Amino acid sequence: MVSGIHDQLTEVILQALPPLERKWWHTATIYQVYPRSFCDLNGDGIGDIPGITSKLDYLKALGIDVIWLSPIYKSPMDDNGYDISDYRDIAPEFGTLADFDRLVAEARLRGIGILLDLVVNHTSDEHPWFQESRKGKDNPFRDFYIWREPGAGSAPPNGLKSAFGGPAWTLDEPSGEYYLHLFSRRQPDLNWENPIVRREIYDMMNWWMERGIAGFRMDVIDYIGKQPDSSLVTDGPHLHDYLQEMHRETFGSRNILTVGEAWSATPGSALLYSGRDRHELSMVFQFEHVTQAWDETWGKWRPKPFDLVGLKSVLSKWQYALADDGWNSLFWGNHDLPRALSRYGDATGYPVESAKMLATVLHLLKGTPFIYQGEEIGMTNAAFTAIDQYRDIETLNMHRLHIEAGLSPEDFIKGANENGRDNARTPMQWNTLAYGGFSTVPPWIEVNPNYSTINAEAEVADERSIWNHYRRLIALRKSHEVIVYGEFQSWLDQHPDVFVYTRTLDRERLVVVANFSSRDVALHLPGELHCVGECLISNYEPVTSLGESISIRPYEAFAVLTRVE
Repeated sequence: MVSGIHDQLTEVILQALPPLERKWWHTATIYQVYPRSFCDLNGDGIGDIPGITSKLDYLKALGIDVIWLSPIYKSPMDDNGYDISDYRDIAPEFGTLADFDRLVAEARLRGIGILLDLVVNHTSDEHPWFQESRKGKDNPFRDFYIWREPGAGSAPPNGLKSAFGGPAWTLDEPSGEYYLHLFSRRQPDLNWENPIVRREIYDMMNWWMERGIAGFRMDVIDYIGKQPDSSLVTDGPHLHDYLQEMHRETFGSRNILTVGEAWSATPGSALLYSGRDRHELSMVFQFEHVTQAWDETWGKWRPKPFDLVGLKSVLSKWQYALADDGWNSLFWGNHDLPRALSRYGDATGYPVESAKMLATVLHLLKGTPFIYQGEEIGMTNAAFTAIDQYRDIETLNMHRLHIEAGLSPEDFIKGANENGRDNARTPMQWNTLAYGGFSTVPPWIEVNPNYSTINAEAEVADERSIWNHYRRLIALRKSHEVIVYGEFQSWLDQHPDVFVYTRTLDRERLVVVANFSSRDVALHLPGELHCVGECLISNYEPVTSLGESISIRPYEAFAVLTRVE
């Protein structure tokens, strides 16, 4: 009875909502570029902005609408650009502001927008604000950051830990106070309670928007409302006040895309960020489908075995939660996560089939798909064998701490090879030339040696390739409204090998079936799914008829468009 009342109340609330306003980014597909690893045009072993510009035709041919750039600002690169020393300049290794303006202009000519990574929870310790802040307690910039008196016995103010390992407080000996850094000690946290800090950030955002960008991806945006004295890191009491103020002062009057990275997001809080009447963000990145596979003690460094039932549960929960308000971001990987093919597919036995399957499942869900560079050609994890091959500050810090805590070096390397951030950061594999065509000199991090068989040149030329499968999926989103706005429903939720869902809009229904296993599966479908229709996409032969019993091959995936009476 209680459940029935709840359902009735939910229906009343949904009926009261105005129709979902259609946005340009609902039909868009976004491609993330990690500039350091994408294309090195000047031959110094580091990717650069002119290199990105040189590949715009490649991205246009794929069908990309927006390029999200990981940080390109001036930075000492302690955390590969997520430690910014000047918000209004470009890191010299990436190019110049003129190079950036040319990228924006050339992208616009191809119908592609540029999404900048906005890192405003923290800066570099080399930012002039912090350099001034640490000069003394009376400096006008002191309150730009978070300073506290030592605890008992000169200990840190409290037990907050850095996401990269160790205390989140570092002692500044000249002043005798600690400053907060929830990431590297070289990434001091900004004090968002200071209205002058917020004004500086909003002015900077408006400066970039005037240069013609399409929007912002907001790094760890759930941290900006932190209350460090209460050890509250995410979802602080003023978080949404700040975001609503940001909306009013910057992008609220502009037709741009804003995506907030929020590791703490739940289906409920996602609507606080992205609900239609909230005046905050377009959508958030949530990571529940990522973290549900992490070990309770060792986290991602000793991941659990892949669990499809658990993955389906999370993906479906978010589809239902944002069905009528808010909007989902859809992604398998990014610069912080392992390669999708290595994590969710079969990179050795069925690399092509499983990569296409993963693409099909993701791109036909409701939301905006994000492709991480190289995903569209089936790039895989790095499989490094020694810690000195890694470059990521998180991996290097965690290696030391986990070995000290008792994890064996072998187990750590195994975990890093499965989940370390450098898996996504090896250079883009363009062709069979030295270093995968990324550079003419040894790059800043080793190229995956499988570039001789996995590279963009070969993929584009092969009509049956992973790349061309992605291209077809991107085109389908632009030509079928049922993919963009259709109602989601999952089926066979407890099946351990197969993901089945439908998308329904008016009289059209799309039935999506995907096998996540390396074996043939005999599948019994409920009567509601029996149909004859058009196969929009498949990674084996087209399937046009679904009956009570079907047999699906290893990593097979297909989508049948039919009509419901």
